[in-house]
Amino acid sequence: MKRNWLDALGLPAVRKAAGDAVLTAAYDFPDYTLEEYRQPLADGTFQRVMMSVPKNVTFPAPAVAVPFYHPEGMLGFDPKTGEKLPFFQGIEMMVHLAKRGYIALCGEAYHLTYLQSDKGRDDFTRWKDAAAALKRDHPDLTGMGKLTSDTMRLVDLLASDPRVDARRMGIAGHSLGGKMAFYAGCLDERVKVILASDFGFGWEQSNWDDPWYWDGKTKALAENGMDHTALLSVCAPKPFCLLAGEYDDASSGERMNKTKVYETHPEYLLLVHHGKGHRPPADALEAGYDFLDRYLK
Repeated sequence: MKRNWLDALGLPAVRKAAGDAVLTAAYDFPDYTLEEYRQPLADGTFQRVMMSVPKNVTFPAPAVAVPFYHPEGMLGFDPKTGEKLPFFQGIEMMVHLAKRGYIALCGEAYHLTYLQSDKGRDDFTRWKDAAAALKRDHPDLTGMGKLTSDTMRLVDLLASDPRVDARRMGIAGHSLGGKMAFYAGCLDERVKVILASDFGFGWEQSNWDDPWYWDGKTKALAENGMDHTALLSVCAPKPFCLLAGEYDDASSGERMNKTKVYETHPEYLLLVHHGKGHRPPADALEAGYDFLDRYLK
């Protein structure tokens, strides 16, 4: 079944050795140091990665990959200037996790890395541009495959760092980051626990058919029995926590629980249905972090 997902995503074409990341900058903060890297990807492009390394912890320490649009979003501020980014306040998972004693990292998504562009970082048309270029250059690689492959490169960086306990690596993400976390977490055996927030567990619950994700292929996937219950079964009974707020709801939990392997391990599945919109409130995030603690500490 895993092979079916890898083939559908187009991952066999891109999961190749891509070289080592290079440290390009470092910043010091009271609770953690922040390291910036330039990491090569298998398709010849590069992603900018930031890693928060907590202070006053014993190494090797547990670690969590936190995929998202760009690292600053998961920090909630620009480390170069100290400027706060109001839109991301409250969901800065990298900072939350660093304060809990996790090494955490986030990289730029491919709408920022695949094409050189004069458009602003938040210009959403960059997604359309990057998806079109990706399809032209790699017809067998889906946008979701590219996102998954690049997220696995984040796990590569964690696994190669001697400060990381590779036996205690998890993944966490919100929205787009939740999609990336879910796919990479299900398909990468090195990831031991998955935390995903409001990414749309059902095909109809989010914009899965957009060209930068599955590009209209979800109907064919569903006809072949490939939905996210099936994807979760690939890694079952790996612990999985879903924070539901807007796109995900109680029905998402029902679909999660259809994964038969978890019938004998119900404690490995958790739905936190806060129902307070797309952005998870602090108590929901804390419940998700507690879930990570249960399996990584």
